[in-house]
Amino acid sequence: MQTSADGKKLFRSSLIVLSVLAGTTALVVPVRPAFALSELKHQPGETPQKPAEEADKAAPVEKNEDASPLELPIPDPLIRKGETVTEPAGEEPAVTDDKADEPQTPVEVLYDINKAPEAVRRMRQLIVEAAASGDIERLRPLLGKGVTETQVSIVESDEGPVETLKGQSGDSDGIEVLAILLDVLATGFVHVGQGTPDEMYVWPYFAEKPLASLTPPEKVELLRIVTAGDFSDMQEFGSYNFYRVGITPDGQWKFFVTGD
Repeated sequence: MQTSADGKKLFRSSLIVLSVLAGTTALVVPVRPAFALSELKHQPGETPQKPAEEADKAAPVEKNEDASPLELPIPDPLIRKGETVTEPAGEEPAVTDDKADEPQTPVEVLYDINKAPEAVRRMRQLIVEAAASGDIERLRPLLGKGVTETQVSIVESDEGPVETLKGQSGDSDGIEVLAILLDVLATGFVHVGQGTPDEMYVWPYFAEKPLASLTPPEKVELLRIVTAGDFSDMQEFGSYNFYRVGITPDGQWKFFVTGD
């Protein structure tokens, strides 16, 4: 049994040697601490890597030295000294009424018929005589024909001038229109359009004078032709719009119309 005893000794000796080797290994190899799962990604001695999202955020933005900085355009000044301001394209420049700013020339009212040309005086006299007769037909030869026909309405009509005047009268014979014609020619008159193709002598002068500028005596003269109600309507309208007579310097009876 000597062999069995020697075997046991050999086995114990092997265990002792193994134990000594294990202890030596433990002293040489350092024991590593346990890491959490999140810490296993980074081993000691290694540079930790940042997530892709954080890497993108941390990546420096490359500057383009050639690109100009973004700037808002500075609006043009409303007034440029020494320059002409041009209206924007597509917009029409504002139109100002220069005539509205101009002072109105005072109207010279005439009462002396001798200040009118002889041809004008003669035509006026013939009209007065025909109207005073009470026969409207006596006006027919004075009203002209064709291109020289007197305008008796602001509305075009196929009727003759005498027939049109009868239609405007409150009676069938045209007596009322004849009376109005006499009253109109009895007022003062004005000379308008001097030196132009529209030069004319016009009765009554109210047709060419602002109603707001009428004096009390002139208002009395106006109310001999129209009623107070008519005058009120004219003020609202802005001008005289009753019957008026126009005779050219060469004696042509140009118009006898009412309305605006």
